[in-house]
Amino acid sequence: MKSGKSTIYDLASLAGVSASTVSAVLSGNWRERRIAEATALKVQHLADSHKYSVNRQASGLRKSRSGLIGMIIPLHDNRFFSEMAQVFEGLARARGWYPIVVSTLRDPALELETVRTLISYRVEHLLVVGATDPDSVSRVCNGHGVAHVNVDLPGTMAASVISDNYSGARQLTEQLIARSRTQRSRKRNRPYFVGGLASDYATQRRMEAFKDTVQAHLGEVLPAQLNPCGYEGELAEAAVRTLHADLGGLPRALFINSTIALEGVVRFLSQLPPEELAACTFGCYDWDPFAMHLRFPLIMVRQDVRGLLAKAFQIIDDGLAGKRPVIEIQPALVFGDGVNASTGT
Repeated sequence: MKSGKSTIYDLASLAGVSASTVSAVLSGNWRERRIAEATALKVQHLADSHKYSVNRQASGLRKSRSGLIGMIIPLHDNRFFSEMAQVFEGLARARGWYPIVVSTLRDPALELETVRTLISYRVEHLLVVGATDPDSVSRVCNGHGVAHVNVDLPGTMAASVISDNYSGARQLTEQLIARSRTQRSRKRNRPYFVGGLASDYATQRRMEAFKDTVQAHLGEVLPAQLNPCGYEGELAEAAVRTLHADLGGLPRALFINSTIALEGVVRFLSQLPPEELAACTFGCYDWDPFAMHLRFPLIMVRQDVRGLLAKAFQIIDDGLAGKRPVIEIQPALVFGDGVNASTGT
């Protein structure tokens, strides 16, 4: 092979396929051309190892395609969204697309600004993850003919793939009740919910499940048992500190609505003696492997990130992004090291 960068014909010769097959693989059209996945992976590997790169701007101008797929996420600061970005990139590259991930800081104005910018770079597809106003994003995308799918939080103007928040929260609440200890104090003998936003669809569904499950097992749920104080750790820390002071101790169970909120709660709990922590059973709607090794009993809900994104990409692959179903993916419960030791179960 001659020196310098490889050409499409060099790669075709090395792979034992036609130049048009190489072109289809590198432009992401190999599925439509019914090219075998093994062949596509071979061509992609050869392109990487021989430093072949597509001039996407020139190619896009010729074909009216860019090969770009974008994803907006609220934040990078927790495992759920960082894992979402990582899985997204892998699924995009497997299709020969170039992934772009941008955080929008839970700011509706920044969401729209970011989407318009991505469209100006001619993204072909967009995954809208955890948007505060997904329908406004849909209006922008629809106005420019950009196929998009909502993930994590649903909208009404595009297909949505979300966790089954009600089912996950119901299972978590049932475990909290079953594994917690009865408290002598009436106020403390109740589970409490902390974190999230009342305007947020996921929080609403989790609170509904929490309330329904507690009512079914323990009776009336008081307004004070539900505190969607926000996702920020500082707000959750302040909320649990106030709750502890009002109750004269920890409640029998505490449902914490995100790992970000959990960080703040743990800061407060670290000031309490071990015997007080052992009297409360803790649950968190989200998962982080480090949190599973805390010194108090903790049950977590692990959302199926790969399942969520695999379904979103399938919708795009099948050309169904313009449809408007809401597809729910079942999460799973994960039990921390301290659960069995503390409950004897």
